[in-house]
Amino acid sequence: MDGHQADRSRAVLLAGRLATVTGALVLASASAAHADHDPDVRAGTCQSVKFCVGVGVGGKTGGATGQAGGSSGSSASGSRLKCQYTRVEPEPPPAHPAWEGKDPTKFDLYFMSCSDGGLDNPDGFIVVPLGQSPVPQVDPRELAQRAVDSMTLLGPDIASPRSGGRYTVGVPMWMWVHQSPTTYGPNTASAGAGGITVTATAKVSTIVWTMGDGATVTCPGPGTPYTSSEAMAPSPTCGHLYTTTSADAHGGRFPVTATSTWAIAWQGGGQAGQLTEVRHSVVAVAVGEVQVVR
Repeated sequence: MDGHQADRSRAVLLAGRLATVTGALVLASASAAHADHDPDVRAGTCQSVKFCVGVGVGGKTGGATGQAGGSSGSSASGSRLKCQYTRVEPEPPPAHPAWEGKDPTKFDLYFMSCSDGGLDNPDGFIVVPLGQSPVPQVDPRELAQRAVDSMTLLGPDIASPRSGGRYTVGVPMWMWVHQSPTTYGPNTASAGAGGITVTATAKVSTIVWTMGDGATVTCPGPGTPYTSSEAMAPSPTCGHLYTTTSADAHGGRFPVTATSTWAIAWQGGGQAGQLTEVRHSVVAVAVGEVQVVR
């Protein structure tokens, strides 16, 4: 297929979407178009009773492409709302409902065709002041992800166990983390575009500890710091008891991984939702046995 055929195919597809969305408006404008001496219909783009707009594709008629959020990549839901903005030429009569009562001598009319790769495909006319580009439709979910990205969320700041510490088989280990906005939360940030501002707040909901000996411990909070007054008591919130030494582990140490799940609530642009981010940190821990001297 050559370039001209490809342009024509895209034009026909876009015109079909326009006709589906605005069929009622086209019929409603028939009498107005008739009063305007039946403007010339561009053959091959669409059909109507008395009036039809020719739809250009890409830069053919001043069309523009836009993407919600203004950048590429994946959103919180794994997709973006991508929009194509095509200037409507010839313009419909001043009485056409698509103008929303605005003066055609002071505004341009664009057809917006959007898709997020699924079923969310909003289409319709937008009226733009002369000399201005159509404003992209901003997906609040995308702004929420932008706000989260600006937070620099990190893995747990492990306080215990420590890589320089020595731990003993059969002695309860207490695990806990230091808390800060970037390693535990709460952490709040906002992002805005197209007149919409979204605010997101993130906080760690759980930390899962993989202990290196095959055991996994899930802690709903940051853990409790150990004090000498606790002696041999187990941690009340987050702990583990090793039953084997780390002598046979790589480097003689167990790799302990702390994986945090960040629960993020956001709202703005008339919407609200939840996002999740996962981060992890690793520390190597030596576990030995008590040596009894006789």
